[in-house]
Amino acid sequence: MVSTIGFFDGVHRGHQCLIQQVQDEALRRGMPSLLITFDRHPRAVFAPDSVPPLLTTAEEKTRLLRETGVDNIYVLPFDREMAALTAKEFMQQVLKERLGVSVLVIGYDHRFGKPLGEEGFHEYQEYGREVGIEVVLAKELQGEHVSSSAVRRALEAGDVATAQRLLGRPFTWTGRVVHGHAVGRKLGFPTANLEAVEPEKMLPARGAYAIGVNSEEWEGAGMLNIGRRPTMDNGEDTTIEAHLFDFEGDLYGQELTLSFNARLRDERRFESEAELVDQLMRDRKLCLRFND
Repeated sequence: MVSTIGFFDGVHRGHQCLIQQVQDEALRRGMPSLLITFDRHPRAVFAPDSVPPLLTTAEEKTRLLRETGVDNIYVLPFDREMAALTAKEFMQQVLKERLGVSVLVIGYDHRFGKPLGEEGFHEYQEYGREVGIEVVLAKELQGEHVSSSAVRRALEAGDVATAQRLLGRPFTWTGRVVHGHAVGRKLGFPTANLEAVEPEKMLPARGAYAIGVNSEEWEGAGMLNIGRRPTMDNGEDTTIEAHLFDFEGDLYGQELTLSFNARLRDERRFESEAELVDQLMRDRKLCLRFND
């Protein structure tokens, strides 16, 4: 079995590059490929207060990993017992004895096992020789550095274009349609008010975005506002409102998956509803250009 291990949050282009090398190595050796991941972010055990917002839910991550064409995926329950294993113990007890790994492909800066960060690739190679696992150095993705942290930083800044480049696809977020204040309808721009289906998943910075929309009953395009509706004196409450182009019907209770295609502008306060409507009309025209 040729394997690699990681949390793979986002399944970004760096992950994809590593997974491709695992598949190539498995094909060359005539062995099956295996991806090993965890059921929760390791910080949920080490430092629960510093767990970063997720780029992918467990279900999304599993789907994206399967789409790579890898032969097998194994999800390890990450708990205090697992966290207490040294790197050598992990390689012996989990990789070799439980999962039958013969070849482990990892990056030079990859770290696992306790004490975290004090060992590296050369130590893992030595442990591998002792327990019967060949440890192979993965090649880095050429060009810019790609990491889950870099994707998060882009989304925190509302830079969905950079996030898309790093991920290799648009960032997506799923919300459930709930009742709102119906202000958008009065302005001629009815909106679906959304609340997060997976609260632990990251939401991009406040502002207006061009989006793609998918639900069980409808697929199309629209524009999204994430913010505090300063023109409406909404206070500190953050709302997530999607205006769907060419849609008529009732979506209450349904889940909408949004693809962030482009950032239109920052959130701002308008002097009047008429000025806001004028800006919304310009936003719509710009969105339609992105979706042509």
